[in-house]
Amino acid sequence: MPYKRSKASGVYVPHAKKLLDQVREVLRYHHYAIRTEEAYINWIVKYVKFHNKKNPKTMGKLEIEQFLTYLAKECNVSKSTQDQAFNALLFLHEKVIFQPIKDKIQASRAKKRKKIPTVLSIEEIKLLFKYMEDTPLLMCRIMYATGLRNIELIRLRIHALDFTNEQILVFDGKGNRDRTTLFPRPLHEPLMKHLERVKSLHKYDLEHGFGEVYLPNALEKKFKNAHKSWIWQYVFPSKSISTDPRSGKKRRHHIHENTLKQIIVRANRFAKIPKRISPHVLRHSFATHLLEKGIDIRTVQELLGHKDVSTTQIYTHVMNKSTLNEQSPIYNI
Repeated sequence: MPYKRSKASGVYVPHAKKLLDQVREVLRYHHYAIRTEEAYINWIVKYVKFHNKKNPKTMGKLEIEQFLTYLAKECNVSKSTQDQAFNALLFLHEKVIFQPIKDKIQASRAKKRKKIPTVLSIEEIKLLFKYMEDTPLLMCRIMYATGLRNIELIRLRIHALDFTNEQILVFDGKGNRDRTTLFPRPLHEPLMKHLERVKSLHKYDLEHGFGEVYLPNALEKKFKNAHKSWIWQYVFPSKSISTDPRSGKKRRHHIHENTLKQIIVRANRFAKIPKRISPHVLRHSFATHLLEKGIDIRTVQELLGHKDVSTTQIYTHVMNKSTLNEQSPIYNI
């Protein structure tokens, strides 16, 4: 525990950590992802500010209900956003200040909105890809061919690519679930060529005193040399070495999660597809096109990593129904 000098006595006394520092420490102890850490910190700050900077130790069920109701009614947030805020506050009360909320929270809850996903036709996919090249094109092809989420793609490591069994292993996906997905042969050769360049980059890093990569869940302690091993490197590494915000170590991380979004938006400036384009559109298109080919919805659910089949069923609403046009009652007139 750090010490500070008391103004009254002039002696050094234990100095309690600030609340947000405590939150970060506990989050890291429980191995929460850095994105979750940032989100939880953000919600706790908003919660405290909403209640005029009151000490969380003096707040409880009523204050949480007021804040969650405010988010639903005044801010009109989505159900998932409100749920994340709720989880952050529960974490604060249960794990950090040790004042668990025993009574059921009865705040106004945001309603889950069922949004129809944006899906590109095969022709639109081809048109979009026409304005990409090299690594950006490869990344987008992988997303469309496998249904990976953006964050799953950029976190891919070498050992997750199973060329022999033609599958990609996804570890710690959404909801901390592992799964496998497709790895079609047309991706194998371009990926192998890409990995040759990545391997040369890794060799260069090792020769210059770097070459380490972040390992999750204390694997670095369990496998002492794994952090420099080739199989643990990212498939899509960053162009530059950066400082890890947690450990302070200089490493080559994976590319930024916004990179692919920028690539796709830039390509669509030329393709001029009149739809809202994002990396997730490629995942939506993957699922929809499989269903249109007659692939069982349960199989698609497993490939996407959906917890419930009802989530996958949303794609049945955007499947191509052009063949039904001839069944329209307009032909009876």
